[in-house]
Parts: sequence; structure tokens; C-alpha cells
Amino acid sequence: MSYAFSANLGFLWKELPFLERIAAAKAAGFALVEFHDDAQRTDLDAVREALGGTPVVGINIRMGDTNGTAALAGKEDTARTDIGAAVTVARALGGAAVHVLSGRTDDPAGTQRLIARLDEAAGLAPDITFLVEPISPQAIPGYFLSTVEQAADILQQVGRENVKIMFDCFHVQRASGDVLARFHTHLPLIGHVQIAGGLTRAEPDRGELNYPFLLPAFQDAGYTGAFGCEYWPEGTVEEGLGWRDAFL
Repeated sequence: MSYAFSANLGFLWKELPFLERIAAAKAAGFALVEFHDDAQRTDLDAVREALGGTPVVGINIRMGDTNGTAALAGKEDTARTDIGAAVTVARALGGAAVHVLSGRTDDPAGTQRLIARLDEAAGLAPDITFLVEPISPQAIPGYFLSTVEQAADILQQVGRENVKIMFDCFHVQRASGDVLARFHTHLPLIGHVQIAGGLTRAEPDRGELNYPFLLPAFQDAGYTGAFGCEYWPEGTVEEGLGWRDAFL
């Protein structure tokens, strides 16, 4: 099997300025990258030059202090603006996907707000995949979207082909467990997979998640996308890349 790994520059090389993280990812042999919201705060010509043709798997909308706003009361216009800005950046950089962050709230009405924003986004940019990510309470207490099942229910109500789930194995394990079973159940709705060490969120070869078992199983099930490397390295990124080299 062959595997495509995307360096998540919201986590990797955080000690470096954003443009230097892109250079570091390329130097470390990553053929793909993904961002948080750094590109919205950086000159796009400079980002394009730094990328030098490296494909961008996806970017986040503006995160801010609330980790997004798409489910928050009174923030509807802000969410629309942030989605539009992310679409502009994604198109400028050839980004394939935009992650729409919900924000932190326990308001049940957040479901309908999130559905409305995703429906608007999907209509605004049918050429882009919009992702929602269930984030475990252990990582971001109070984040609106916390389980794959909650995300799947929302996507079914949105009913758009270009709205998918970001399946982060670390968060799925922390929030619910049964990572492979949940992957199989929701595969038609999964648009991107991210990996990190189970419980530790360090390199993928550390912790409870067995990626030499999971990644082939994901591909056997029909997943053909990249694996986003969103983890906190225990030392330097380069020192810890033995896990990736074992796959490649």
C-alpha cells in the first residue's frame, strides 16, 4: 500500500514563523500540507511562493478565542464572513477543503445555526469540500461538536455532497472509542482523516492507537485520501519521523 501524509502546520514546527513551517515541511519530505488559519493573516503571494506548488489539503476558517463561530448565537454574520474569507484563501492557494469550526457552546440551537452555515458554504463554493470535525471534550471543553454521530446527523440534515466529516482518530478515541468501527459506519461521510498518538497526541507511533493496523484498514475500507499529521512532536519533528518512514 502507499500512503499520502499531509503536514499539519498548525501543530508541526510551531516554533517557526508560518512561512518557515512550509519550508520545513518540504525539507522533511512532506508532499502535502494543511493549515489552521495562518494563511488568512499572511500575504498570499508570499504563501504561494513558499508553497512552490506543494498541494494544500485544507485550511481552517478563522478560529479566534472561541474556536470558530458557526454554531454560536449572535455570530451568524461573523461566521459567514470567516467562511467567505477562508474560501477566498483556499481558492488562491488551490486548497481542496475548508474546515468550518463550530465554536464553544452548549446551546441546542447551535445545530440549526451550524446546518445553515454549512448549507450556505456548500452553495457558495461547490468546488470546495467543507469539513466539520468532532473535537473531544478533553481537548477543547465545551466545543459544540464532539462526536462522529453528532456530525453525521448534521451532515445528513445539510444534505450536500461537498460537506464531509474530518475524522481525527485522536478525538474519536478520546470522545467515543471504537475508532475502526466508527470509521466503517461513517465512511461515506468522511472527507479527511487526521492522525496522532492515542491519548498522548504525540507522534502516531506513541500511545494507544495502532496505526500500522488502522491505516491499512482505512484504505481497505475504501478511503483514498491523505492522512493529516496533526500531532505535538515530543522532540523536533525531524527526530520523530521514524513512524512515517516506516510506512513509506
